This record gives sequence, structure tokens and C-alpha cells, in this order.
Amino acid sequence: MLLIKTKIAVSKIHGIGLHADQFIPKGTITWQFNPKVDIGFTDQEIKDLPEIAQKTFLHYTYFDKDLNKHMLCCDDQRFINHSSENWNIESTPHKDVAVRDIQIGEELLCDYYKFDDTYFDRLSIPRNKLK
Repeated sequence: MLLIKTKIAVSKIHGIGLHADQFIPKGTITWQFNPKVDIGFTDQEIKDLPEIAQKTFLHYTYFDKDLNKHMLCCDDQRFINHSSENWNIESTPHKDVAVRDIQIGEELLCDYYKFDDTYFDRLSIPRNKLK
């Protein structure tokens, strides 16, 4: 569940992204897992969906190895984009923390590999296409 004010806006990284709507000091917890807001789905539950829904779920979920489930953030956290070089959020499957001060309007970025090393393989995205 997001713990800070954010907004959705055009991303310089990919499509739309999650942007700060407040100043976020370094060390601030920006998101924390909450089972009332972040819902888990087994592989079978996703396979039981129509193909178009499967693709959408796989795009917007991360895989939590501890829970062995694909987790869907049901708030705007699902719009956070990946950056392997310029991330400003340290992500784990259960908590995100600002690694530096983040200004209002700045896009929130994390390195997906730090919490889900299967994401790009599941979506058949070549690693050499990533920034």
C-alpha cells in the first residue's frame, strides 16, 4: 500500500509512471505490503484467466518467492517503472524505501531485479532492451 502522495503521469522510461506528489526525504518508506490492498494469485489462478487477462496480470504483478504468488498492488504502486541505473527507490517484496531525497513531480523508479528476478523473463523482454 502506498504511504506517500503520488500521481500518475507520462514517463520518460515507459508509457505512464508513478510520480511523487510530495517531497519525499531519503529513508522514507514509500510502500509497504498490505494483504488488504496487495492481492496474491497462484500460477494456476493466473492460468485459469483468459489469455488477455493473463498478460495484463503478468505485466502488473511481481512474483513473491516467499509467498509463491504473483502479487498485484491494487493501488497506483503497480505503475512504478524499472531502471537498473537511475532508481531512487530500494524495493523488496514487502517494503520500498527512498534511497535519496525525491522532489515533487519526479518519477519513482526501482530496479525490478532486486525483488523479482523473473519479471522480464516471464514477459519475454530481452535484458539488452532494459535501461
